[in-house]
Amino acid sequence: MKVSVIGLGYVGLPLSLQFARSGVEVLGIDIDPAKVEQINNGQSYIQHIESSTIRAAISAKHFSATTDFKRVREVAAVIICVPTPLNKNREPDISYVIKTGEAIAPHLTRGILVVLESTTYPGTTETNLREVLEKHSGLRAGVDFHLAYSPEREDPGNPNSRVAEIPKVVGGLTPACLEKAKAVYSRAIKTLIPVSSCRAAEATKLLENIFRGVNIALVNELKVVYSAMDIDIWEVIHAARTKPFGFMPFYPGPGLGGHCIPIDPFYLTWKAREYGQQTRFIELAGEINTAMPEYVVNRVAEALNAQRKAVNGSRVLLIGLAYKPDVDDVRESPAFVLMNLLQTRGAQVSYHDPHVPIIRPTREHSHWAGTISVAWNIETVSQFDAVLICTAHRAVNYKELGAWAGCIIDARNAMADVPTKPGQVWKA
Repeated sequence: MKVSVIGLGYVGLPLSLQFARSGVEVLGIDIDPAKVEQINNGQSYIQHIESSTIRAAISAKHFSATTDFKRVREVAAVIICVPTPLNKNREPDISYVIKTGEAIAPHLTRGILVVLESTTYPGTTETNLREVLEKHSGLRAGVDFHLAYSPEREDPGNPNSRVAEIPKVVGGLTPACLEKAKAVYSRAIKTLIPVSSCRAAEATKLLENIFRGVNIALVNELKVVYSAMDIDIWEVIHAARTKPFGFMPFYPGPGLGGHCIPIDPFYLTWKAREYGQQTRFIELAGEINTAMPEYVVNRVAEALNAQRKAVNGSRVLLIGLAYKPDVDDVRESPAFVLMNLLQTRGAQVSYHDPHVPIIRPTREHSHWAGTISVAWNIETVSQFDAVLICTAHRAVNYKELGAWAGCIIDARNAMADVPTKPGQVWKA
């Protein structure tokens, strides 16, 4: 069997390598020639994926990469793992999916399987993607070729998150499409969870991440309320998590990051309006999480004010640019929003992240491209008026930070076990 994975990012590359480890020949396709060149040279561009893993797959002749979409003629299955961001109006942008469909459709062969893994709203696979594939191929989905949806469940940087071990939800356009998808994925994934349709599989992915988004919004709101009551939300959560039933801990932060949790709720609320349905609960959670960066910046202003300083003209250092600890993934990171808000208020903003030495161009925050992480030493850190902890990387020495920085705003409870002076650390 030979499969093609389109989009060799945080989802597509690990999936490609898992198929390759399972003895399946994988043709990776990406529009970025630099990624393709790095893969074919056995080099990884994602921190938690070892270059040796890529080299092993290439040496075994199980993995290669190209920018040529015509080569889908060689494969039995095409798996699409491209971005599905929100546009500037916070509405779903499935243009990457549509463009991919247009690129592969003329080269589809009879009996081939096409699977979408990108997070999206229910109906995308069987309507939007299906229509573009049929229009540009002259083939019929469910008759001439198979069509399915299987949501990704990647957790970058989590050592316990192994592609082969994570149960895989799969939904097909027809029963035959489902069986074809199961046959392909069973070569690489141990446990498959079949559902009745592509729409059910798409809805499953949204539920998983909306669940997290809503619960994070709850603790974010409680953080603000409890702070007004002079109660530490982190202490409360650590106490509540000792209950052996009926409680699952979630933790507050300066905002939501990653490609899924900040985006998925808006995909469902947008689609629900088409059916005349309101999603008040989900939208409220989105509003709370979206408002967190403004709350954190206000705490920075309070901390500076206590030193008789204004935000305007102050030097502020952000610790952690990645959206989660111990990875180099900056997709939808709230750190960018915080940097923008602080800069708008007149602050001179810098960042330190041991995993992100330089900011590469992004779709949303290209004006920060080329900014370099500042050095980690007492001479550099001590000259900032305030230090804001956005992401609690384990590689950061917080004891040193406590010794070097006079004003710390902690949005991640990273300083909880570090000896500090009264008034030095502000919870945010």
